[in-house]
Amino acid sequence: MGLHRLGHEVTLFERGAELREAGTGIVVMPNGLRALDALGLAEDVRGHVMRAVRAGLRDWRGRPLLVTDAVQARQEVGTPAIIDRAELHRVLRAPLPADLVRTATPVQRLEPDSTGVTVISGGGPVARADAVIAADGIGSRLRGQLFPCHPGLRRTGRMDLRGMLPRPAGLVTDLLASQLVDRRSGAMFGLFPVGENRLYWFTDSVLHGTPPGADEARRQMLSLMADWHPLVTELIEATPPADIFVDPITGLAEPLPSFTAGRIALLGDAAHAMPPDLGQGAGQAFEDAAALTRHLAGAEPADVAQRLLRYDAERRPSANRMMRAASRQSRLTSQTGVAAWLRDASLRAVPSWLATRRLAALWRA
Repeated sequence: MGLHRLGHEVTLFERGAELREAGTGIVVMPNGLRALDALGLAEDVRGHVMRAVRAGLRDWRGRPLLVTDAVQARQEVGTPAIIDRAELHRVLRAPLPADLVRTATPVQRLEPDSTGVTVISGGGPVARADAVIAADGIGSRLRGQLFPCHPGLRRTGRMDLRGMLPRPAGLVTDLLASQLVDRRSGAMFGLFPVGENRLYWFTDSVLHGTPPGADEARRQMLSLMADWHPLVTELIEATPPADIFVDPITGLAEPLPSFTAGRIALLGDAAHAMPPDLGQGAGQAFEDAAALTRHLAGAEPADVAQRLLRYDAERRPSANRMMRAASRQSRLTSQTGVAAWLRDASLRAVPSWLATRRLAALWRA
Protein backbone atom coordinates (compact mmCIF):
# COMPACT_ATOMS: atom_id res chain seq x y z
CA MET A 1 0.00 0.00 0.00
CA GLY A 2 2.82 2.40 0.85
CA LEU A 3 4.47 1.87 -2.54
CA HIS A 4 1.15 2.42 -4.32
CA ARG A 5 0.66 5.72 -2.52
CA LEU A 6 4.14 6.81 -3.58
CA GLY A 7 3.10 6.41 -7.20
CA HIS A 8 4.80 3.11 -7.95
CA GLU A 9 2.94 0.71 -10.22
CA VAL A 10 2.08 -2.21 -7.94
CA THR A 11 0.52 -5.64 -8.50
CA LEU A 12 -0.35 -7.96 -5.61
CA PHE A 13 -0.32 -11.69 -6.36
CA GLU A 14 -2.44 -13.83 -4.02
CA ARG A 15 -2.43 -17.63 -4.14
CA GLY A 16 -5.99 -17.91 -2.82
CA ALA A 17 -9.14 -17.50 -4.86
CA GLU A 18 -9.94 -14.37 -2.85
CA LEU A 19 -8.30 -12.03 -0.39
CA ARG A 20 -9.48 -13.17 3.01
CA GLU A 21 -8.24 -13.93 6.48
CA ALA A 22 -9.54 -16.42 9.01
CA GLY A 23 -8.46 -16.80 12.57
CA THR A 24 -8.78 -15.20 15.96
CA GLY A 25 -7.33 -12.06 17.47
CA ILE A 26 -3.96 -10.51 16.80
CA VAL A 27 -1.83 -8.21 18.93
CA VAL A 28 -0.23 -5.19 17.26
CA MET A 29 2.44 -3.78 19.56
CA PRO A 30 3.11 -0.02 19.72
CA ASN A 31 6.10 -0.28 17.37
CA GLY A 32 3.80 -1.92 14.81
CA LEU A 33 1.25 0.86 15.23
CA ARG A 34 3.94 3.47 14.63
CA ALA A 35 4.88 1.67 11.41
CA LEU A 36 1.22 1.68 10.34
CA ASP A 37 1.16 5.41 11.07
CA ALA A 38 4.02 5.85 8.61
CA LEU A 39 2.03 3.90 6.01
CA GLY A 40 -1.14 5.90 6.64
CA LEU A 41 -3.01 2.79 7.81
CA ALA A 42 -3.16 3.11 11.58
CA GLU A 43 -6.35 5.09 12.14
CA ASP A 44 -8.80 2.18 12.17
CA VAL A 45 -6.39 -0.11 14.02
CA ARG A 46 -5.86 2.48 16.76
CA GLY A 47 -9.57 2.25 17.42
CA HIS A 48 -8.82 -1.16 18.93
CA VAL A 49 -6.11 -0.14 21.41
CA MET A 50 -6.20 -2.15 24.60
CA ARG A 51 -7.70 -0.51 27.65
CA ALA A 52 -4.88 0.19 30.08
CA VAL A 53 -4.56 -2.59 32.66
CA ARG A 54 -2.01 -4.20 34.89
CA ALA A 55 -0.64 -7.01 32.78
CA GLY A 56 2.14 -9.57 32.94
CA LEU A 57 3.01 -13.13 33.83
CA ARG A 58 1.08 -15.18 36.38
CA ASP A 59 1.29 -18.75 37.59
CA TRP A 60 -1.32 -21.35 36.58
CA ARG A 61 -3.53 -20.36 39.50
CA GLY A 62 -3.55 -16.73 38.37
CA ARG A 63 -1.19 -15.49 41.07
CA PRO A 64 1.16 -12.68 39.94
CA LEU A 65 4.73 -13.47 38.94
CA LEU A 66 5.77 -10.39 36.98
CA VAL A 67 3.21 -7.57 36.92
CA THR A 68 3.57 -4.51 34.72
CA ASP A 69 1.72 -1.22 34.87
CA ALA A 70 0.41 -0.80 31.34
CA VAL A 71 -0.83 2.71 32.23
CA GLN A 72 2.75 3.86 32.78
CA ALA A 73 4.03 1.99 29.71
CA ARG A 74 1.30 3.60 27.62
CA GLN A 75 2.35 7.05 28.78
CA GLU A 76 5.94 6.34 27.73
CA VAL A 77 5.54 4.57 24.38
CA GLY A 78 1.88 3.84 23.64
CA THR A 79 -0.29 0.76 24.00
CA PRO A 80 -0.95 -2.35 21.90
CA ALA A 81 -4.03 -2.87 19.78
CA ILE A 82 -5.94 -6.15 19.91
CA ILE A 83 -7.96 -6.69 16.75
CA ASP A 84 -9.76 -9.47 14.93
CA ARG A 85 -7.49 -10.83 12.18
CA ALA A 86 -10.24 -10.55 9.59
CA GLU A 87 -10.85 -6.93 10.56
CA LEU A 88 -7.13 -6.12 10.37
CA HIS A 89 -6.96 -7.73 6.95
CA ARG A 90 -9.89 -5.62 5.78
CA VAL A 91 -8.29 -2.42 7.07
CA LEU A 92 -5.00 -3.14 5.32
CA ARG A 93 -6.46 -4.06 1.95
CA ALA A 94 -9.30 -1.48 1.80
CA PRO A 95 -7.21 1.38 0.30
CA LEU A 96 -5.72 -0.84 -2.43
CA PRO A 97 -7.66 -0.66 -5.73
CA ALA A 98 -9.19 -4.03 -6.58
CA ASP A 99 -7.71 -4.06 -10.09
CA LEU A 100 -4.20 -4.22 -8.60
CA VAL A 101 -4.90 -7.59 -6.96
CA ARG A 102 -4.55 -10.86 -8.89
CA THR A 103 -6.05 -13.74 -6.95
CA ALA A 104 -5.64 -17.46 -7.65
CA THR A 105 -2.08 -16.72 -8.81
CA PRO A 106 0.45 -18.62 -6.69
CA VAL A 107 3.98 -17.49 -7.46
CA GLN A 108 6.03 -20.57 -8.25
CA ARG A 109 9.40 -18.89 -8.69
CA LEU A 110 11.16 -15.67 -9.55
CA GLU A 111 13.63 -15.24 -12.41
CA PRO A 112 15.82 -12.20 -11.75
CA ASP A 113 18.31 -10.63 -14.14
CA SER A 114 20.25 -7.39 -14.30
CA THR A 115 17.26 -5.26 -15.36
CA GLY A 116 14.31 -6.79 -13.54
CA VAL A 117 12.48 -9.85 -12.23
CA THR A 118 10.12 -12.18 -14.10
CA VAL A 119 7.31 -13.63 -11.99
CA ILE A 120 6.39 -17.23 -12.84
CA SER A 121 2.96 -18.71 -12.06
CA GLY A 122 1.11 -21.60 -13.63
CA GLY A 123 4.24 -22.65 -15.47
CA GLY A 124 4.72 -19.37 -17.29
CA PRO A 125 5.52 -15.67 -16.85
CA VAL A 126 2.72 -13.48 -15.48
CA ALA A 127 4.59 -10.23 -14.83
CA ARG A 128 7.85 -8.38 -15.24
CA ALA A 129 8.90 -6.02 -12.43
CA ASP A 130 11.72 -3.70 -11.39
CA ALA A 131 11.43 -5.17 -7.87
CA VAL A 132 9.56 -7.99 -6.15
CA ILE A 133 8.59 -8.04 -2.46
CA ALA A 134 8.14 -11.64 -1.32
CA ALA A 135 5.69 -11.76 1.59
CA ASP A 136 4.58 -15.38 1.26
CA GLY A 137 4.54 -16.19 4.95
CA ILE A 138 6.20 -18.51 7.40
CA GLY A 139 6.40 -21.40 4.92
CA SER A 140 7.79 -19.16 2.19
CA ARG A 141 8.66 -21.02 -1.00
CA LEU A 142 10.49 -17.97 -2.36
CA ARG A 143 12.76 -17.79 0.69
CA GLY A 144 13.93 -21.30 -0.13
CA GLN A 145 14.57 -20.29 -3.73
CA LEU A 146 16.64 -17.25 -2.75
CA PHE A 147 18.62 -19.04 -0.03
CA PRO A 148 18.70 -22.75 -0.92
CA CYS A 149 21.42 -23.53 1.64
CA HIS A 150 19.48 -22.07 4.56
CA PRO A 151 18.02 -24.78 6.86
CA GLY A 152 14.58 -23.17 6.78
CA LEU A 153 12.02 -23.66 9.54
CA ARG A 154 12.46 -25.58 12.76
CA ARG A 155 9.70 -26.68 15.09
CA THR A 156 10.07 -25.74 18.73
CA GLY A 157 8.37 -28.94 19.90
CA ARG A 158 5.35 -26.98 21.06
CA MET A 159 1.76 -26.49 19.94
CA ASP A 160 -0.38 -23.36 19.79
CA LEU A 161 -4.17 -23.27 20.17
CA ARG A 162 -6.02 -20.02 19.48
CA GLY A 163 -9.67 -19.26 20.08
CA MET A 164 -12.06 -16.33 20.28
CA LEU A 165 -15.51 -16.14 21.83
CA PRO A 166 -18.10 -13.64 23.09
CA ARG A 167 -17.19 -12.16 26.44
CA PRO A 168 -19.41 -13.70 29.13
CA ALA A 169 -21.89 -11.19 30.54
CA GLY A 170 -20.68 -9.54 33.72
CA LEU A 171 -17.17 -11.01 33.48
CA VAL A 172 -14.68 -9.10 35.61
CA THR A 173 -11.20 -10.58 35.86
CA ASP A 174 -7.64 -9.47 36.51
CA LEU A 175 -6.39 -12.07 34.02
CA LEU A 176 -6.95 -9.87 30.95
CA ALA A 177 -3.69 -9.11 29.13
CA SER A 178 -1.97 -11.77 31.24
CA GLN A 179 -0.13 -14.97 30.44
CA LEU A 180 -0.36 -17.86 32.88
CA VAL A 181 2.56 -20.29 33.02
CA ASP A 182 2.75 -23.70 34.71
CA ARG A 183 6.12 -24.76 36.07
CA ARG A 184 4.93 -28.37 36.25
CA SER A 185 4.13 -28.86 32.55
CA GLY A 186 5.66 -25.81 30.87
CA ALA A 187 2.24 -24.95 29.40
CA MET A 188 0.96 -21.40 29.00
CA PHE A 189 -2.42 -19.68 28.61
CA GLY A 190 -2.90 -16.08 27.45
CA LEU A 191 -6.04 -13.93 27.50
CA PHE A 192 -6.75 -10.60 25.79
CA PRO A 193 -9.88 -8.49 25.23
CA VAL A 194 -10.95 -7.83 21.64
CA GLY A 195 -13.10 -4.71 21.87
CA GLU A 196 -15.75 -4.66 24.57
CA ASN A 197 -17.54 -7.86 23.68
CA ARG A 198 -15.05 -10.58 22.75
CA LEU A 199 -12.10 -12.42 24.25
CA TYR A 200 -9.06 -13.90 22.49
CA TRP A 201 -7.22 -16.73 24.20
CA PHE A 202 -4.29 -18.94 23.28
CA THR A 203 -2.39 -21.86 24.75
CA ASP A 204 1.19 -23.05 24.32
CA SER A 205 2.04 -26.62 25.31
CA VAL A 206 4.32 -29.53 24.47
CA LEU A 207 3.62 -31.13 21.11
CA HIS A 208 4.07 -34.89 20.76
CA GLY A 209 4.17 -35.87 17.10
CA THR A 210 1.64 -34.51 14.64
CA PRO A 211 -0.65 -31.70 15.81
CA PRO A 212 -4.12 -33.09 16.64
CA GLY A 213 -7.37 -31.73 15.25
CA ALA A 214 -9.14 -28.92 17.05
CA ASP A 215 -11.56 -31.20 18.92
CA GLU A 216 -8.81 -33.47 20.26
CA ALA A 217 -6.50 -30.53 21.02
CA ARG A 218 -9.31 -28.88 22.98
CA ARG A 219 -9.84 -32.07 25.01
CA GLN A 220 -6.10 -32.28 25.71
CA MET A 221 -5.98 -28.70 26.98
CA LEU A 222 -9.04 -29.16 29.18
CA SER A 223 -7.36 -32.19 30.75
CA LEU A 224 -3.94 -30.53 31.08
CA MET A 225 -5.37 -27.35 32.61
CA ALA A 226 -8.09 -28.91 34.77
CA ASP A 227 -6.63 -27.48 38.01
CA TRP A 228 -5.68 -24.07 36.60
CA HIS A 229 -7.56 -20.86 37.39
CA PRO A 230 -11.20 -21.85 36.72
CA LEU A 231 -11.66 -19.17 34.05
CA VAL A 232 -9.10 -20.95 31.84
CA THR A 233 -11.10 -24.16 31.37
CA GLU A 234 -14.37 -22.22 31.35
CA LEU A 235 -13.28 -20.21 28.29
CA ILE A 236 -11.72 -23.17 26.45
CA GLU A 237 -14.83 -25.27 27.05
CA ALA A 238 -17.09 -22.44 25.85
CA THR A 239 -15.22 -22.16 22.53
CA PRO A 240 -16.53 -24.55 19.83
CA PRO A 241 -13.84 -26.65 18.11
CA ALA A 242 -14.78 -24.98 14.80
CA ASP A 243 -13.53 -21.69 16.28
CA ILE A 244 -10.21 -23.10 17.50
CA PHE A 245 -7.04 -23.03 15.41
CA VAL A 246 -4.19 -25.47 16.06
CA ASP A 247 -0.63 -25.03 14.80
CA PRO A 248 2.83 -26.38 15.59
CA ILE A 249 5.01 -23.49 16.76
CA THR A 250 7.87 -22.91 14.33
CA GLY A 251 10.51 -20.34 13.54
CA LEU A 252 13.56 -19.96 11.38
CA ALA A 253 16.28 -22.39 12.43
CA GLU A 254 18.77 -19.53 12.12
CA PRO A 255 18.70 -15.94 10.86
CA LEU A 256 18.89 -15.36 7.13
CA PRO A 257 22.15 -13.98 5.72
CA SER A 258 20.15 -11.20 4.04
CA PHE A 259 16.58 -10.01 3.56
CA THR A 260 17.35 -9.18 -0.08
CA ALA A 261 18.81 -10.74 -3.21
CA GLY A 262 19.34 -8.24 -5.98
CA ARG A 263 15.93 -6.81 -6.85
CA ILE A 264 14.01 -9.14 -4.53
CA ALA A 265 13.24 -8.44 -0.86
CA LEU A 266 11.65 -10.63 1.80
CA LEU A 267 9.08 -9.17 4.19
CA GLY A 268 7.42 -10.42 7.39
CA ASP A 269 7.49 -14.08 8.38
CA ALA A 270 9.21 -14.94 5.11
CA ALA A 271 12.21 -12.96 6.39
CA HIS A 272 12.16 -13.52 10.15
CA ALA A 273 9.64 -16.15 11.30
CA MET A 274 9.78 -16.32 15.09
CA PRO A 275 7.89 -17.89 18.00
CA PRO A 276 4.82 -15.85 18.99
CA ASP A 277 5.88 -15.31 22.61
CA LEU A 278 6.53 -11.56 22.31
CA GLY A 279 3.56 -10.85 20.06
CA GLN A 280 5.84 -9.22 17.50
CA GLY A 281 4.99 -11.08 14.29
CA ALA A 282 2.62 -8.41 12.93
CA GLY A 283 4.63 -5.47 14.27
CA GLN A 284 7.85 -6.62 12.64
CA ALA A 285 6.09 -7.11 9.29
CA PHE A 286 4.65 -3.60 9.48
CA GLU A 287 8.09 -2.21 10.28
CA ASP A 288 9.43 -4.02 7.20
CA ALA A 289 6.71 -2.48 5.04
CA ALA A 290 7.34 1.02 6.37
CA ALA A 291 11.09 0.70 5.82
CA LEU A 292 10.65 -0.64 2.27
CA THR A 293 8.31 2.22 1.43
CA ARG A 294 10.77 4.76 2.78
CA HIS A 295 13.80 3.33 1.01
CA LEU A 296 12.03 2.93 -2.34
CA ALA A 297 10.59 6.45 -2.30
CA GLY A 298 11.67 8.16 -5.51
CA ALA A 299 13.64 5.14 -6.69
CA GLU A 300 14.42 4.73 -10.37
CA PRO A 301 14.73 1.22 -11.86
CA ALA A 302 18.53 1.41 -11.79
CA ASP A 303 18.46 2.30 -8.06
CA VAL A 304 16.36 -0.62 -6.84
CA ALA A 305 19.05 -3.11 -5.80
CA GLN A 306 20.98 -0.45 -3.86
CA ARG A 307 17.82 0.81 -2.16
CA LEU A 308 16.92 -2.72 -1.09
CA LEU A 309 20.37 -3.13 0.44
CA ARG A 310 19.59 -0.12 2.62
CA TYR A 311 16.35 -1.80 3.67
CA ASP A 312 18.30 -4.91 4.62
CA ALA A 313 20.85 -2.89 6.59
CA GLU A 314 18.06 -1.21 8.57
CA ARG A 315 15.70 -4.09 9.21
CA ARG A 316 17.74 -7.28 9.44
CA PRO A 317 19.70 -6.46 12.64
CA SER A 318 16.58 -5.24 14.44
CA ALA A 319 14.30 -8.07 13.31
CA ASN A 320 16.91 -10.70 14.11
CA ARG A 321 17.34 -9.28 17.61
CA MET A 322 13.60 -9.60 18.09
CA MET A 323 13.67 -13.14 16.71
CA ARG A 324 16.35 -14.14 19.23
CA ALA A 325 14.45 -12.41 22.05
CA ALA A 326 11.26 -14.30 21.13
CA SER A 327 13.16 -17.59 21.21
CA ARG A 328 14.58 -16.74 24.65
CA GLN A 329 11.12 -15.85 25.92
CA SER A 330 9.76 -19.14 24.58
CA ARG A 331 12.43 -21.08 26.46
CA LEU A 332 11.82 -19.04 29.62
CA THR A 333 8.06 -19.59 29.78
CA SER A 334 8.22 -23.29 28.85
CA GLN A 335 10.68 -24.30 31.59
CA THR A 336 9.74 -27.02 34.05
CA GLY A 337 11.07 -28.43 37.30
CA VAL A 338 13.76 -26.69 39.34
CA ALA A 339 14.60 -24.23 36.55
CA ALA A 340 10.96 -23.12 36.41
CA TRP A 341 10.75 -22.81 40.22
CA LEU A 342 13.82 -20.57 40.17
CA ARG A 343 12.31 -18.60 37.29
CA ASP A 344 9.12 -17.97 39.22
CA ALA A 345 11.01 -16.93 42.34
CA SER A 346 13.17 -14.54 40.31
CA LEU A 347 10.18 -13.01 38.53
CA ARG A 348 8.36 -12.38 41.81
CA ALA A 349 11.40 -10.46 43.03
CA VAL A 350 11.32 -7.98 40.12
CA PRO A 351 9.59 -4.74 41.19
CA SER A 352 6.66 -3.57 39.08
CA TRP A 353 8.43 -0.36 38.02
CA LEU A 354 11.35 -2.32 36.59
CA ALA A 355 9.06 -4.78 34.80
CA THR A 356 7.20 -1.81 33.31
CA ARG A 357 10.45 -0.23 32.13
CA ARG A 358 11.41 -3.47 30.37
CA LEU A 359 7.98 -3.67 28.76
CA ALA A 360 8.33 -0.09 27.52
CA ALA A 361 11.75 -0.91 26.08
CA LEU A 362 10.23 -3.83 24.16
CA TRP A 363 7.44 -1.65 22.80
CA ARG A 364 10.02 0.85 21.58
CA ALA A 365 11.71 -1.87 19.50
